[in-house]
Formats: sequence, C-alpha cells, structure tokens
Amino acid sequence: MIRIDEIYDTVFRPIILSKPRQSMHYFSPFGKTDVGSMRVNPLIISREKTFLFWDQEPYCPFVHQDTIDYFHKSFIHTEYATEFQKYHGQLTPYDMRADAVFVTSEKNSEVVDALCDTKGYESSYYFFHGWASLDWFRGYDRTFLIPRAKDRAPSTTFISPNRIIGGKRDHRVLFMYHIFNNTLENNHITCPEVCSVEGINIKDIALKYKSQYPNISDTFNDADLPYLFRDEDTQVMSSCWLTNFDESADSVFYVPTETVYFGKRLHLTEKTFKAIALEMPFILVATGGSLEYLRSYGFKTFDGIIDESYDLETNDFKRLEKVTQLLKSIDDLTEKEKLQLHHDCLPIVEHNYNHFYYGGFETILWKELINMIDTWK
Repeated sequence: MIRIDEIYDTVFRPIILSKPRQSMHYFSPFGKTDVGSMRVNPLIISREKTFLFWDQEPYCPFVHQDTIDYFHKSFIHTEYATEFQKYHGQLTPYDMRADAVFVTSEKNSEVVDALCDTKGYESSYYFFHGWASLDWFRGYDRTFLIPRAKDRAPSTTFISPNRIIGGKRDHRVLFMYHIFNNTLENNHITCPEVCSVEGINIKDIALKYKSQYPNISDTFNDADLPYLFRDEDTQVMSSCWLTNFDESADSVFYVPTETVYFGKRLHLTEKTFKAIALEMPFILVATGGSLEYLRSYGFKTFDGIIDESYDLETNDFKRLEKVTQLLKSIDDLTEKEKLQLHHDCLPIVEHNYNHFYYGGFETILWKELINMIDTWK
C-alpha cells in the first residue's frame, strides 16, 4: 500500500530524479493549488523536462489560471526570470524551454485536454484518489464501529453528507433543490446554509439557476427549510476518516455528491469509496459515465437491482433529475420492501468490500501506475 502523504517522495521522486535536468512539482499541504503551496524538487536553474502533479484536486480553468501561468512562465519558458525570482530569488534560470508532463487524476477530461493542447503539455493519468482511499480507510475492516451489512436492518432510504457548497460545487445545491421538491428531506442529509470554506449562502448559489428552475428561489427562501445541520461545528472535514456510522447502518443507500459533476471528465474521490468501505450500495451524483469508470477498476454496481440509466444521461441537469427520481421511487417503498432491496444488494456490496480491502483494487492501481511511469522513460 502507498502512504499517500509520501507518494511524491517515495514513488515519483526516485523515478523522476534518476535522470538529469528533470524536476517535479506538487502541492503541499494537501488540497492546495495556489502558487505559494507549490513544491519544486530539485530547485535547479534549468531543466529539459518537468512534471506537474495536479492529482490531488480537479483542474478548473480560470480558477487555477494564476498557478498555471506561474508554472508555465517559471519552469517551461524559463526566460521569464522575474516570475521565478519572485519565489526563488537566489537563482536565475537559463533561457530555454522545457517539456512538461501534467499528471492528473482526471480521466478523459475535456478541460485537461484543452489545457495540454493549449500549452503543449503531455498528460499522464493515474487514480490518485483510489490510492488515497486505500490509505485513509485502512483498518476499518478490523473495527466494530458499524454492524456488517448482512446484520443490518436499514429503514431509511439514503445518507448523503454535503459539507462544501462553494468552489464550483453548485450541483450539491441543485441536489438539495430536488431533494426538497421531491420531499426526500427526511433522510440522513447534511448541508450547510453557508459554505464553511467560501462563506457563500446557499440562496445566492441557487439564484444562478433561476432560469433553469423558476421556483428555486422560493424553495430556498422557505423559512422552514429543513437543513439537518446548520451548526458549522457539524460540518467538519472528514475526508480521511469514515464517519456517520449509525446513519449509514440505518440507510439502504449511500449517495456521495462528488467533487466534480459538470462536464465531460471522470473524477471520483474518497467520497465514493466511503460507501464501499462502509459496505453500502451507492447512487452517484457525479459526472456521466462514472459507474462504468468504477467498474473498469473491478467494482460492481447495482444495475438489475435498481435503474442505473441515470449514469448514461449526458445532460447534467437531467442526470441529477434522474438520480432524485430514482431516490424517490426507493423512498416510496414500504419498510419491508426496502429491507428486501438491502438484501438483494448484499452480494455486490460484499464483492466491492472484499475487492477494496483485500488486494484486488490495489493490484489494478499498481499496474496502472507502473504503466504510467513506463511512458515517461
């Protein structure tokens, strides 16, 4: 297993630095993408090839423009000495141009392809968040924090934790809109009224979609809007831990609202793997094709038990509507029918759990990573 906090030092650095005039660039602390958080190894005055690891977070044009501009001017077209000296004033780069490899955790990404085409970068892909999930959730198969799936009797349709609604995560606000309009709020749902990261109110985000959903303002202006949690203390970061054990045990499905939803690209995170590590079936609020993407890593999904055609919907708004329609159809089942659905999903849930915890997934990830590194030689 790879220790994800050491992946740059123990996995990539020995490979990249084995050749002269190569450098690598990554971000620390985890989740940052600003210029000040970019780490450079080695700090050399000229290079022929450099690797930018944009694997922790999805790439967002405009949002990340300053960071990309700094990287490009300082380490690709290194005649722009002033940009380089701004942060590393002790060195003066030579007048040369380096080749660049943009290492991403997004697959078939239109925004990454556009960036690489524009800047002349190569792109490399590996499933960073698969490795992160294996590391972060290790050992939870040897605890007693939640009953095994076969021993549960869930009565609630689903659990869906939502912490951040800003930062290009408008889909979570739209999901809440559909939840309220389909009277699904009596499930285990969390969503802040004000984003704890950006300070933006959920009502202001909703206003952007008034032309798409004319009554959206009325929905979010309801004085009795039933947020399960309003207190910021309940909206703490828990990416690298499993939580909500009681609520998960009481829910038939886990509904992760992924970081990326809009556009043509594949990018799943630990949010999806929480469902698998908690032994739960899942319905994804993610980009189209995400279920097939997950199946390509050896996991199984629940087509034939539930209607997974939502994953094939290319219209982002319609896909979200199909997800909530599916949840509504399950929510309308009797308690006995929900329990039967839970039992029907158990064989697939058990397969996914074993595949995650006992080597199958890691074997696929390691082969993928080695194949990626081989393309650098």
